[in-house]
Amino acid sequence: MSTSGYTSLPDDLPSPEDDGLAAHLPGLELPIITLPATDGRHIDLSGLSGLTVVYAYPRTGVPGQPLPEGWDAIPGARGCTPQSCAFRDHFADLRDAGVEHVFGLSLQDSDYQREAAERLHLPFPLLSDHRHELTTAIRLPTFEVEGAKLLKRITLIIEEGAISHVFYPVFPPDRNAADVLAHLRRRRED
Repeated sequence: MSTSGYTSLPDDLPSPEDDGLAAHLPGLELPIITLPATDGRHIDLSGLSGLTVVYAYPRTGVPGQPLPEGWDAIPGARGCTPQSCAFRDHFADLRDAGVEHVFGLSLQDSDYQREAAERLHLPFPLLSDHRHELTTAIRLPTFEVEGAKLLKRITLIIEEGAISHVFYPVFPPDRNAADVLAHLRRRRED
């Protein structure tokens, strides 16, 4: 399998369908769970003040290493790097729209995530739920590939420790940050 093109998306990616696995999330108060971040901090999303955006993604690939067999055929799997780059590129705009915190979230450990955060020059940390504590506690949608549990792509808007809005399914992933920004700007106008 080709390892080139992590920053771009094939034209024929299958679109994920809403399977209803995120319907319970809007309005949910987050439990107190501390997650390690790539910047060395430990973050409790339930205790953050202001507006927080958390985009959850399956896994980041590493250039030079093959993707799991059939990865591009799994609806919603491909696109973690383009999604992260879009949040990086829209970071200042999100801050201008009132977002105080932006985080990426996956089930990979912080050491693995740190490579991607540094390589992509992300201005925000990635959070690791490698113990599946948050994923299990709030029942985030998951899927399995080659025996590994991975998060389905979902983006949460969190205000004062509760989920106020959910983007699910997220497709295409490279447009997710712009969709979040448009939502926040519309909300400000109302």
